Amino acid sequence: MAMRDVLLLVVGLVLGLGVLGWRRGRRLHALFQSVHAVDVTALLGYRHGRLEDIPLADRAVTQRQDGVEVTVAVLSRREARAFFGTDLAASGIQPVWIAVKNDEPAPYWLLAAGLDADYFAAREAAYVRHTLLARSANRQMDEFFDQVQFRNPVLPGTTSSGFVFTNLDEGTKAVAIDLVAPRRRSARSFTFFLRVPGLKTDLSRLDRATHYPPESIVRLESDAELRSALEALPGRTTNARGTADGDPLNIVMIGKQDDLFPAFLRREWRQSEVVYLGSSWRTLKSFFLGSLYRYSPVSPLYVFGRFQDVAGQKARKSIHQRNHMRLWLTALEYQGKPVWLGQISRDIGVRWTLKTWNLTTHKIDPDVDEARIGLVQDMLYSQSLVRFGFVKGLAPAPVARPHRNLTGDPYFTDGLRAVMVFERRPVALGQTEIFEWETPGVAASRAPPPVARTAAAG
Repeated sequence: MAMRDVLLLVVGLVLGLGVLGWRRGRRLHALFQSVHAVDVTALLGYRHGRLEDIPLADRAVTQRQDGVEVTVAVLSRREARAFFGTDLAASGIQPVWIAVKNDEPAPYWLLAAGLDADYFAAREAAYVRHTLLARSANRQMDEFFDQVQFRNPVLPGTTSSGFVFTNLDEGTKAVAIDLVAPRRRSARSFTFFLRVPGLKTDLSRLDRATHYPPESIVRLESDAELRSALEALPGRTTNARGTADGDPLNIVMIGKQDDLFPAFLRREWRQSEVVYLGSSWRTLKSFFLGSLYRYSPVSPLYVFGRFQDVAGQKARKSIHQRNHMRLWLTALEYQGKPVWLGQISRDIGVRWTLKTWNLTTHKIDPDVDEARIGLVQDMLYSQSLVRFGFVKGLAPAPVARPHRNLTGDPYFTDGLRAVMVFERRPVALGQTEIFEWETPGVAASRAPPPVARTAAAG
């Protein structure tokens, strides 16, 4: 095969990543890394680090249930590269260190598929980092990855530890540990939410005391007080000067960070990066390749004189489609839980505009009520939503006379905002309670269906 043909094949593989799904794309990307790169240092031999040189104790988190104790830590990209002797993150691989102490009388088995349904086997993780012309180094890498992987079972009275090779997450990583003891028909489940260094998000800047000193907090106890306070909150976002209205503030979240963020992580929501050179470059690549960027930035909108405190998104197949959300912390507390005012809409495409610095913006689905109710449904499956309902938020806008956001996209709405209360404890679907307040969809915000119009005309 001529060198030109090889180069064309490589370019085709790279462009093809944008068409493939996230998991499959990252696996092909990992394989591509093993083909295109020749690591000169690997020709001199494979070198790995020592576990005792990694400060796992500084960020490891431990939980215990009865006689089973689990400790988990996620390595940063730099730590993983130093320990494994290769840049696993470049191939979309993130090693998670797990230690299980079993003080019960039966052996337990760790279910790696519960941690990541698409996890990498140890030899697979090593293989995608192999280097051409370095057979000895590749063999040493295989052996080392074998040695440090987590191995089952965890026998009674022992502690087992090692790595599971998962797909790369940034910002916060949800780690679900499921252990089963078939002989006793017993299972133990643990959920960890671990910070991963490196992602630049709005949340890293959030300091509640800066916005609201303790004396300014409005503490609400009754449902009637809550409803009245929520209906008095602003109805729409604005620009930085507060001179133009934008997207509707159509959601309210009630809960501490430890209540809210695990619920969203369970449903594959991710924080959005702030806008800076690195995130803009990744956004640009995703735009032209049509690939997925799970942490793509959202533009700043303003409430209470400041841009969003938290931005999140649920990515879909490409950067063109996603659900995105912005939240602002308010001065309200309901039964000891902070109240967040927010905005959600569904991105359905990317278009050119002169109203943004980068000349592009996402086009939103004009039916913002669908995005709102879709979020409620999503959170019902999060196992953390304990109560929800709807309150008035802004003037209704029918299809014939829609509102417009700051970039000119039209949207229609019944004017209600969804209110959701979260707790970290597991909540089954049938246990979720309802605020008996407003009923969505009755504000004549929509045009009647074609059949109804025909009947009326007749």
